[in-house]
Order: sequence, then C-alpha cells, then structure tokens
Amino acid sequence: MRGDLAVFVAALGGVLLSMLVYRMTPAGRAAGDQTGRGGSFVLGFWVRNWFYWLIRPVTRTSLALGLTPFFYNALAVVFGAASMAAFIVGELPGAGWMILASGLADVMDGEVARARGLADARGAFLDSTLDRYSEFLAFVGMAWFYRGTVTALLVLVALGGSLLVSYTRARGESVGVLCKLGVMQRAERMLLTGVGAIVDPAVTAAAGWSTGRLLAGIVALIALGTVATSVYRTVWIARSLSGRGS
Repeated sequence: MRGDLAVFVAALGGVLLSMLVYRMTPAGRAAGDQTGRGGSFVLGFWVRNWFYWLIRPVTRTSLALGLTPFFYNALAVVFGAASMAAFIVGELPGAGWMILASGLADVMDGEVARARGLADARGAFLDSTLDRYSEFLAFVGMAWFYRGTVTALLVLVALGGSLLVSYTRARGESVGVLCKLGVMQRAERMLLTGVGAIVDPAVTAAAGWSTGRLLAGIVALIALGTVATSVYRTVWIARSLSGRGS
C-alpha cells in the first residue's frame, strides 16, 4: 500500500518537473498554442501539448520498431482487461495503473497513426470502438469489486453515462453536428478512475474509511458528470438540428 503511494508520488514529482522543463522550451512558452491534433481536454491545450511533448521519445521508439496503430489499439484493450482482473481480485492500485496504461496506449495509437500517415476512417473506427471495449472492461471489474453495494449501481450508471457521452457525439457527427461540449470525457474519466484507484487504499487507511470509499465518490462524480453531459449534448444537438430540412 505504502509502496504504491510512494511510486505515485514519485511519478507525480516527475510529471511536475517535466512540466517545468517544458515551460522553458519555446513550445511551452507559447502557452495555449494548438498543434492541430483532434480532441479536447478539460485541463487546457497547454497541458495537452505538454503531454504530447513528454511522450515524443516513446513515439519515436515506436516508429523505429515498426509498431502499428493497431498494436496500441489492442494493447489498450489488454490493459483494460488487466484492470478488470485487478479490480476482481481487489487490487485497486494495480487496476489504477492499468487504466492509466490503457489511456497511454490509446494516445500512442493516434500519435503513431499521424506520424506514419495512416490516419483514416478504418483506423478512427477501430480506435473509437476499441476504446469503448477497454473502458467497458474496467467498469465491469469495478462493478464486481463493489458487488452487493449501492456503489455497484453507480458504476453501472457511470458506464452507461460514459457510453452515452461518446454516442451523442458520434451520432451528432453522423448528422453533421460536432459537439465536444461537456465534462467527464474519456481523458478525464481515465485520469480520475486511474489516480483514484491508485491512491484509494492509502487515503482510506489514513482517514479510517473502508477500502474503496474514495473511489466510490469518484465513481459517483463520473456518473453525475457523464449523464449530465450526455443530456446536455442531446439537447444541444437537437436544437442545432432544429429547422433543418429533413
């Protein structure tokens, strides 16, 4: 338990140090610059661009090894399955690390595809669909961990809300309306569940709570945020389509 927390604190220290180094680079000083990559992130473009800068060595290594985007698509699902297994056996920190690893693999898929000029409709479809599988597996494991409690129901709501957030955007795009508005998109969900699962045992032990209580609160927040976002997007897209010809 303490070892997992120590690793997390060390990793967090490395993250903050890398941010400081990035801030000193020309790209980092141009705060808020947009690199042309798709998607959005609630913490802002600067943080997003810092992250892409941070993983650049991994991208270059992947290209040198000839790794394909699908390799990372599949790896993300494998990590999702690993997180499910970790939740089932009650190993919260392990599950959290696997969730974060799955998110990194998902990012690497896009980076390798763009670097190789392989970004196409097939790749986009596989990326989006396999993301859902990965997230689904993690939530299934979480539901098992909380089986027999009210939190298990919240996990199901969070899973349904997460899928609806993605569906409303995809369905909107299919009728010509792009909507990325709202909170609790995939990046935020993975960060919250991943970090929450990693630190939960240490935090709950220090607070005298039962293991899983901190993560349960995060699950409730995700459930609320995803459902609210999916409803908001539904209304926003419907209004945008109002008056259009059938």
